[in-house]
Amino acid sequence: MLENREGQRVPNVTFRMRENNQWVDVTTDDLFKGKTVVVFSLPGAFTPTCSSSHVPRFNELAPVFFKHGVDEILCLSVNDTFVMNEWAADQKAEHIRFIPDGNGEFTEGMGMLVDKENLGFGKRSWRYSMLVKDGVIEKMFIEPNVEGDPYEVSDADTMLDWLAPNAVKPHSVMLFSRRTCPFCARAKGMLRDAGMAFDEILVGEHVNLRGLRAATGSESVPQVFIDGKLIGGSDKLSEWLIANQ
Repeated sequence: MLENREGQRVPNVTFRMRENNQWVDVTTDDLFKGKTVVVFSLPGAFTPTCSSSHVPRFNELAPVFFKHGVDEILCLSVNDTFVMNEWAADQKAEHIRFIPDGNGEFTEGMGMLVDKENLGFGKRSWRYSMLVKDGVIEKMFIEPNVEGDPYEVSDADTMLDWLAPNAVKPHSVMLFSRRTCPFCARAKGMLRDAGMAFDEILVGEHVNLRGLRAATGSESVPQVFIDGKLIGGSDKLSEWLIANQ
């Protein structure tokens, strides 16, 4: 039975961690005392949903969380510290602290330790997120107790929508470009000046003209997409920024 523990204190646990090639003991007091902390816990490092969705979106929204009173975001998993450190390096999630619950003590204390022996995982954490203030759990989002690994309510957007319903989230931006294209350089400069992070697909390296034409209906670059909508080239981007910034 997965129990909602809102109003209770987090378990009193000491985590064994490796920092700067040294063993370090980190207690729950170190992590939570006097702080507002978002925790999201998941079944395992390097697993698909955890790596492709759960961690990246929390990292992307972290600056918005920080603007709304959150001091730190913790990602917790029943993995040893070496695995968690390697996963943190692989994810490049600079806004998140990865916590190894190697013995499952914290997860067991939360009532979230589940059996995943059918996958060869042994005991792991059920997927959930929570907001903790000075060691007391204020809000929990626990995935439904069904077969598999549901990912419906423990995501970053659900937590942020509860914490700060009117928070302004960053736009999702992607552009097709070429390395030597001056119009592409102009578009990227405008995006940076506007404080808008973006992903870039290089034509001729990551994709060919056929892919560019299939996605945009054009062979010119840059081609900028914002929140799933094709904006167009650098001139169209300039118009969009004037209208929306």
